[in-house]
Amino acid sequence: MDSAQPSCHYRNLHERMVILRCVGPERFFHEKVIFPFEDWLFSCPANSDVEIWSHGIGGAELVEVFPSSDLLVEEQQIFETNAGNNHNRDACDDQRTADRRVV
Repeated sequence: MDSAQPSCHYRNLHERMVILRCVGPERFFHEKVIFPFEDWLFSCPANSDVEIWSHGIGGAELVEVFPSSDLLVEEQQIFETNAGNNHNRDACDDQRTADRRVV
C-alpha cells in the first residue's frame, strides 16, 4: 500500500453483498464488491468519500455515505485484523477437515 495514503478498513455487516465506492480528490476512484461479513482493507487519499451501494427492488440503491476518515486504521490494527482473519480461517479449515473425517 502507498504509505502516503491512509489505510482504511471496512467490514460488510449487511446480509447481502454491497459495492464500496470511494471517490476522492484528483479523480481518485476505487470500487469493490464486498460479500457479507467480508473485510476490505484499502488506501485512499485524505478527504475521500465512501459510498455503500446495494441492489434493491428498483435497482441499485445507496445505503450509506460517510467520510473515509471514519474507516481509518493504524498499522497495528491492520496486523491484528489480519491475524484474527487468519485465525478464523484456520479454525474453519480445521472444522471442515473434522467434518470430512466424520463422513
